[in-house]
Amino acid sequence: MSDTLQDSRTLSGEDAPKRLSKLRLIWDFARRYPGHLAAALLALIVSATATLAIPQGLKLIVDRGFGNDDPSAIAPYFAALLGVVVVLAAATAIRFYFVSWLGERVVADLRRTVHAHLLSLDPGFFEENRPSEIASRLTADTSVIEQVVGTSFSVTLRNLFMGTGGILYLLYLSPKLTGMMMLVIPLTIAPIVFFGRKVRTLSRTSLDRIADVGALVSETLGAIRIVQAFTQEARESRRFGAAVDEAFTAAKRRIAIRAVMTSLVILLIFGAITLVLWEGAVDVITGGITGGTITAFIFASALVAGAFGALTETYSDIMRGAGAAGRMAELLEQVPAIRPPDQPHSLPSPAAGALRFEDVEFRYPTKPDSAAVHGLTLDVRPGETVAIVGPSGAGKSTLFGLIQRFYDPQAGSISVDGVRIEEAAPADLRARLSVVPQETVVFAATARDNIAYGRPDASEGEIWAAAEAANAAAFLRELPQGLDTFLGEAGTRLSGGQRQRIAIARAILRDAPILLLDEATSALDAQSEREVQQALERLMQGRTTLVIAHRLATVRGADRIVVMDGGRIVAEGRHDELVAAGGLYARLARLQFDDAA
Repeated sequence: MSDTLQDSRTLSGEDAPKRLSKLRLIWDFARRYPGHLAAALLALIVSATATLAIPQGLKLIVDRGFGNDDPSAIAPYFAALLGVVVVLAAATAIRFYFVSWLGERVVADLRRTVHAHLLSLDPGFFEENRPSEIASRLTADTSVIEQVVGTSFSVTLRNLFMGTGGILYLLYLSPKLTGMMMLVIPLTIAPIVFFGRKVRTLSRTSLDRIADVGALVSETLGAIRIVQAFTQEARESRRFGAAVDEAFTAAKRRIAIRAVMTSLVILLIFGAITLVLWEGAVDVITGGITGGTITAFIFASALVAGAFGALTETYSDIMRGAGAAGRMAELLEQVPAIRPPDQPHSLPSPAAGALRFEDVEFRYPTKPDSAAVHGLTLDVRPGETVAIVGPSGAGKSTLFGLIQRFYDPQAGSISVDGVRIEEAAPADLRARLSVVPQETVVFAATARDNIAYGRPDASEGEIWAAAEAANAAAFLRELPQGLDTFLGEAGTRLSGGQRQRIAIARAILRDAPILLLDEATSALDAQSEREVQQALERLMQGRTTLVIAHRLATVRGADRIVVMDGGRIVAEGRHDELVAAGGLYARLARLQFDDAA
């Protein structure tokens, strides 16, 4: 991705407290549910306490039960131990439920929040950052966060509680043996810190490589027809295989470091326990401690060792979660370049549909050295139909992006009904626009959902009326479920012309005072184009319409034709006037109409 979002090298250079601070994002979402947090914490404390009570139960059984001649005397101790086990089982189940619930809830809220924020960002952000990789963050990274919230956090807290409580209990049983064990703890912390830093860096790299895999899959499958048409299946398989291998290599490094860390910690902890128990066995033989005490010490030592051993695992998971949370935070920290003003001006009502460009200059963020529009001034009267023509790259589609305020010009101003568009709320501005883009967009939904996208509350009759006007009703009636037919990913079940007619029906149903038609009939056959053109002409009555067209025959009847070249207006007038005047339009007209003849 571009420099807009941080890469793994930036994060890997941060110190541990700063890395852990990225978990604040997760906490901000989790604390919205204090009741569930409290229930999970209480269940965690009860289960950890019950676990630590088991060694004491074993001590009592060995010291007081096994030495008693009456078999029934041992029953109360076993009953008490069984009661502790029941409490442990119930508390563990409760903890699992509430912690898992929190994990799923936090991830769901996080995904919704990030998605809503992404929808508020301007198109320029997505030109600099691949949408497919951003989508991977919403899936792969949030899955890591779900694991951390739903498992790793609670396991870490439980093991911290058990480790701390276990050490205190060991001090109670035998300060001498416990002191020997405490000498080993610094030896276990050192590899955790050393290897944990490496695991964290490699985890971030692994997530980046997984995101690359997801982006490649999305790109390839989205262009599957091109891939197959050019017989590039083998090449794409190699590319995907290389990306998968890179992800595997990154994961393999992380796994190797984590395995070494776990092995070293287990060796240090259990090696120390063995030596300490050796000394304890000598104390039992000499009468320094009882058999029950050494039994309890052994069991409690195992719990403490297991707790600190598990911390090495969960520490790595939490660092992975911190990396994933950091990547989510990066998205949430992106500031939209297009924002509503603090006190937006209201657009006049009813809408007139007047447009004015005044000395507008604009450069795309990705091409700051080249002006897409330069010194452009244009007035469009209410109800006027203005055709914009010119060669590719002349800046025609850029005008549409500026009108919709997907970008703000670097100089000059654009007004709708006398209000500068940067002074109005973007939602109010766009509510007055109805657009048919050159690249037809059909969502993976039903035909009804696609046509009514701009007016979800439209009635059945209104939807069919829009379909009739766009010459789409005939093929819609032939679909298996009519308007309720699922159209496939990007409308793959429809032809190009059918998809374009769906887009036209969507614009017709929108019924906005300003129409923006970007090659609205380019994918239609001659008969359909004529019928749709007639429908559009009826729709244009009383509305301001801007039409981008490469085929001049479709705009000969426009009130005015604006000719653009190199981001500037080089001529304007009616068709006959422009042909008579010569210049660029006359050359384009001569080429097209002579070819048609």
